[in-house]
Amino acid sequence: MKPYLDLVRTILDTGSWSDNRTGIRTISIPGAMMRYDLAEGFPAVTTKKLAFKAVVGELVGFLRASRSAADFRALGCKVWDQNANENADWLANPYREGPDDLGPVYGVQWRRWPAYKLLDADAAAQLEDAQKRGFRVVSRVQDEGRDKILLYKAVDQIRDCVDTIMKNPGSRRILFHGWNPAELDAIALPACHLLYQLIPNAATREISLCLYIRSNDIGLGAPFNLAEGAALLHLIGRLTGYKPRWFSYFIGDAHIYENHVDMLKEQLQREPYPLPRLVISDRIPDFAQTGRYEPQWLEQVEPSDFSLEGYVHHAPLTAPMAV
Repeated sequence: MKPYLDLVRTILDTGSWSDNRTGIRTISIPGAMMRYDLAEGFPAVTTKKLAFKAVVGELVGFLRASRSAADFRALGCKVWDQNANENADWLANPYREGPDDLGPVYGVQWRRWPAYKLLDADAAAQLEDAQKRGFRVVSRVQDEGRDKILLYKAVDQIRDCVDTIMKNPGSRRILFHGWNPAELDAIALPACHLLYQLIPNAATREISLCLYIRSNDIGLGAPFNLAEGAALLHLIGRLTGYKPRWFSYFIGDAHIYENHVDMLKEQLQREPYPLPRLVISDRIPDFAQTGRYEPQWLEQVEPSDFSLEGYVHHAPLTAPMAV
């Protein structure tokens, strides 16, 4: 956990205080990075107890494109409850669809990104190509006096990524993201961990992940996001036959809330324990062993399919989440 604790020290020692939308001041630095070699262990925080069940519950909810806090609760993750039901701005948002609704958050964008094309009605080659790529005709419309055809499809970014790992592992375009400008006004919380790039190495059979986070609550969010990103990389590696290796974690605004400072100072006084190992259930097929590509397990995986082996940690520490 050295990269995480070093970042906490850097923010507390060199950061600047500022106000923000939550009403709770933060001390922050712009531009931060942590890098973990997953061959050395799973990056679960050991200077306090990680809410691992909530981590994998959220991940499974994302993979199922859930948009309801009730779905996440059923999977063992309650972190979305306040954003769904206690955020005044979201409660007044006309796009909110009732209690527990979150709008098209992370998983919806990951698995069902709404994609549209508006093509000239006489662009036969373009229309044919779009339909071959899975777009379907929605309607005929007029745009600036011209006949147009509106087409739509839901893009499964995650599936596209794992398919590309299998078919073209040398690609430098294996990425997915959750920042959809067209839907920011209809989401309870715009994506924080918004860009994931997967980097397989066919020669070494290792796969790495670069994650960019626009804004990160270092006290509560960073340990959660680190574990979630690493678990996702392990799952994708399992389904495609690659060993997880490097996890690089980039942050735009790295901040600590004022009411989290004491919790983090306590962690800095604690000696970290060795990192645990992530274990994925045998029921999840390992391509390296079976030689069968079974991406449908992205939707079929359960929180109980993930566990930590050898996880030793200090006593739990709690702090309020800013909404």
